[in-house]
Amino acid sequence: MIKIYPVIVLFLIASGFIFNDSIRQIDQDAITTGEVLKYKVHYGVINAAEAVIDVAPDIHRVNNRPCYKANVSGKTIGSFDFFLRIRDTWRSYIDTAAILPQVFYRNIEEGKYRKKENITFDHYRNTALVESKRTSTFKTPDNVQDIVSGVYYLRTLNLDKYKNGEQIRIKGFFDEEVFDFTVVFRGREQVETKAGKFRAFKLVPKMPDNKLFAGPDAISIYLSDDKNKIPVLVQAEMLVGSVKIDLYKASGLRYNLNKAP
Repeated sequence: MIKIYPVIVLFLIASGFIFNDSIRQIDQDAITTGEVLKYKVHYGVINAAEAVIDVAPDIHRVNNRPCYKANVSGKTIGSFDFFLRIRDTWRSYIDTAAILPQVFYRNIEEGKYRKKENITFDHYRNTALVESKRTSTFKTPDNVQDIVSGVYYLRTLNLDKYKNGEQIRIKGFFDEEVFDFTVVFRGREQVETKAGKFRAFKLVPKMPDNKLFAGPDAISIYLSDDKNKIPVLVQAEMLVGSVKIDLYKASGLRYNLNKAP
């Protein structure tokens, strides 16, 4: 008979050899390969930048798991490009079954500032390996999201079941820190974008005190009130003015967009 000795068990736990044998499964049909969403970014009345959010047409295998390859890219245009040149790329390989990040990458070029970072998540051992100017491993909680995959996770929720004021809580990992991210459901509204009028779910992420946004409710995210639940509009009140991210083109979606009359 094999005996399990407490000291050995404790050693294995401390060494990381005992870990979760499974990760969550999410049944969803909102996200699909080949999606392309294009946005205009307005600073006040100025057309300041453009952004593209897309899911690659093919499934990628990362950490031996099938993944969506989701890209977010943004660049300044016009006079803004002259004063503050921005070329940012964010990428997340999102587990198709769990809607969790397997690998997160970002390449930031903002003026003279540069940053490249690669994060590999292990959801069995609850760790994140961060490779930038240095390489470090961090402990993470169950079902931790990066910035990009967190938005895709929100799209999988059945928002019809939420009441005005109800909170959605997400564990996130960003800038080598774990944080609690709370999003408040604020019902439905009709919004107007360059792509047309939409009935939309309104979500308000609670922002911590910072020197960028004007208060904890400074950002409003509007997801289309249909089976796609794509971001159609983002509005942000900043200490230096208002920013609006406005959908102007969408293609490759699984379902037709539910435009308002």
